Amino acid sequence: MPPFPMFVSVEEARAKLAARLPVRPDVLMPLRAAYGRTLARDLAALVSHPSATESALDGVACRADDSAHASADTPARLKLVGESRAGAAFEGRVEAGEAIRIYTGAPLPEGADAICPVEKLRDDGAFVELLSPASPSDVRREGHDFKAGDVILRAGQRLSPSRVALAAALGYPQVPVLSPLRVAVLSTGDEVVEPGRPLAPGQVYNSNLFGLVGALQEVGAEVIELGSAPDDTAKLSARLEDAGGADLLLTSGGVSMGRYDFVRTLLVEEGEVDFWKVRVRPGGPAILGVWRGLPLFGLPGNPVSALVVFEVIVKPALTGRAPSTVRLRAASKFKSLPDKTAFWRGVVEEGSVRDYGEQGSGVLRSLSDAPALVVIPEGQAVDVGDEVEVMLLS
Repeated sequence: MPPFPMFVSVEEARAKLAARLPVRPDVLMPLRAAYGRTLARDLAALVSHPSATESALDGVACRADDSAHASADTPARLKLVGESRAGAAFEGRVEAGEAIRIYTGAPLPEGADAICPVEKLRDDGAFVELLSPASPSDVRREGHDFKAGDVILRAGQRLSPSRVALAAALGYPQVPVLSPLRVAVLSTGDEVVEPGRPLAPGQVYNSNLFGLVGALQEVGAEVIELGSAPDDTAKLSARLEDAGGADLLLTSGGVSMGRYDFVRTLLVEEGEVDFWKVRVRPGGPAILGVWRGLPLFGLPGNPVSALVVFEVIVKPALTGRAPSTVRLRAASKFKSLPDKTAFWRGVVEEGSVRDYGEQGSGVLRSLSDAPALVVIPEGQAVDVGDEVEVMLLS
């Protein structure tokens, strides 16, 4: 038996990788620069939204009782006593038989409790005729979205554009975020060639580098691109030296059981190994260890395996968040494996998911055609109509 664990679960692999990563300090960052960063602490609302009870549309504000029976044949005639617009509220009170012009987002004055849209009005300047009843449903109540003191954003969430907008609405000009991890990325193998060069028989373009760099940028990591290294331990070791200052070395290829799988060889012979092989498909040969003081996570070389293992193991470890999933009905059968969790590519259609069909680790186009991973636990086959867990990929 080797002196390190083999065939660990997906959850064990995530936990062991997360334990190898440094603790990241919080930094306070201006909101404009926070896109893509990870929130370090919960954010509670500093204000309520809306900050006042307001109108959801353009029209007139009045008392609902004054127009309860209004129609095109028998309109309700009300006296206009002013207007309210966003930034310039009507300061008086609306009494019985009165109305004010009001605009979307404008505060509702005291006394009024309903809105009639402009399309249902006749306005002669001094009076207004309502051709249908004014509706309380077109009033947005103060704090309807959130109230001051409510915790709205949570630590660990990635600050997408919508969450940055929400942080601004909560009242924050700057937010606490985690310092980004620095991740070095290296592809390995004599067959790996940079795009743009002619391919010799048996060679492949370095798609793993581009896929992994993009995936890392999406989670807010600072990326050190190391390009590719040939199947030679000395040259591989020298290329890894270029990762100085990284928090994590992320490699693809060279981790299986072949004679030329030199990433595995370096870790076993010159470093430390936390585990080798994960009970997962695709991507089983993944390896984690430490090489010259730096954590190294070795992904398989097949492009689908590399990207799937990144999504289900590396990304959760980097972000501290488990993958987001939905439950869908299976529109086709999904086979299970007796000793591995399977992440089969699936096509989502009208609330259900079906097997993509081409599940080979080298079929890279499948992740573009079918950007969903159907999670099939060990030994649990799925039949048509069963509910399954699905990861939706961007």
